[in-house]
Amino acid sequence: MSTDQYHEPPSELSAETRTFARMCASLSEEAEAIGWYEQRIAVEQDEVARAIMLDSLAEEYKHFSMELEFLLRAKPQWRETAQGILFQDGDIVQHGEEAEEAAEDAPAS
Repeated sequence: MSTDQYHEPPSELSAETRTFARMCASLSEEAEAIGWYEQRIAVEQDEVARAIMLDSLAEEYKHFSMELEFLLRAKPQWRETAQGILFQDGDIVQHGEEAEEAAEDAPAS
């Protein structure tokens, strides 16, 4: 079993922390796959191949979103920060700063 995603000895980490690390690694892998599909689709000339890649890309979006939701449920401060940034119109950086400050000031759950 690979332990590349851990920065501390796996035997010293709780099961919850190891699961969280695995989900973080999976999220990263899905994001990487999305980037690869975007590049492939951008240059693919064959319509059938392109349609298959688009279908695969949709699966990657779904997997990324499910993994992100799992992680956000596991970390309330992360969820609160994300809620102040995601799906908001306007300046992304400004929303980020405001969301970070609000999450830091919120009472711990």
